[in-house]
Amino acid sequence: MSLPFALSSFGLSAALGLGLAFAPGATAPVWAEVQAEPAQTEPAQAEQEAPVADAARIAALADTMKMDDIIGVMREEGLEYGRTLSEEMFPEKGGPQWEAGVALIYDAATMRSRFDAALAEGLAGAGPELEAIEGFFGSPQGQSILQLEIEARRALLDSDLEDAAKLAWEELSAEGGARVDQLTRFAEVNDLIESNVMGAMNANLAFYRGLSESGAFPQEMTEDQMLSDVWGQEPDVRAETTDWLFPFLSLAYQPLSDEDLDAYIAFSETPAGQKMNAALFAAYDVVFTRISYDLGRAAASQMQGEDI
Repeated sequence: MSLPFALSSFGLSAALGLGLAFAPGATAPVWAEVQAEPAQTEPAQAEQEAPVADAARIAALADTMKMDDIIGVMREEGLEYGRTLSEEMFPEKGGPQWEAGVALIYDAATMRSRFDAALAEGLAGAGPELEAIEGFFGSPQGQSILQLEIEARRALLDSDLEDAAKLAWEELSAEGGARVDQLTRFAEVNDLIESNVMGAMNANLAFYRGLSESGAFPQEMTEDQMLSDVWGQEPDVRAETTDWLFPFLSLAYQPLSDEDLDAYIAFSETPAGQKMNAALFAAYDVVFTRISYDLGRAAASQMQGEDI
């Protein structure tokens, strides 16, 4: 699991590897419905009363996972997405005021605080699994993997490098072989496609809610209408997720030996790996649904010529 996929990518928010997940860009965790009871978008979402893991230990784990660096990449993606959003929704009404508002929405300290709180909730009762998580990602091998994920994600901020990564993956997948099988297995074990698609759909729904609640639509948009529109985007979101995911995985793990990648896959298959994967996606979902909701509200205000 890695960076999240939403109205950007987490507007989309794409996640990959146990360390990263997509970040908003396309619109913006598997569903049989966008959930009948979608993720909440109110500020209290990450603050509901529930058992949580020790806050200091979780903060230390997030440091081990290099979350400040990951959030830094997400923020860069978010600021770029804000510019794209402005060009598409209100090309004559953007500018410094809008960019300042987007920068506040993507405040790194706020994102980290929400992430840590949600991760603590997701890892509540982890017990022995938490020790295994700390051991793997705190090891030299784990730290190297995390750094490769971050560097690849940052590289893909450059559109030329992203195109090159996609071409390299097309050639690799056409040839087939052990590395293609490993990356496919890694994506399956961590449920990367479905979890990222669900995160993006939740984020898209939150964006619609922000728009609607702030009066962006001439006529009130019902929940059913919003859900219908979000579901209509699912094929495109799934295709974009897949098209981005495998070039990223291929680029990030290219320096890894087959043995190191097998070790990562093996850890991902353990109860500890599965627990961490679920907790990470849930935490990213909290962060990006709130960001998308706030972006929706800000976009509505901008469209109506109000201060944001």
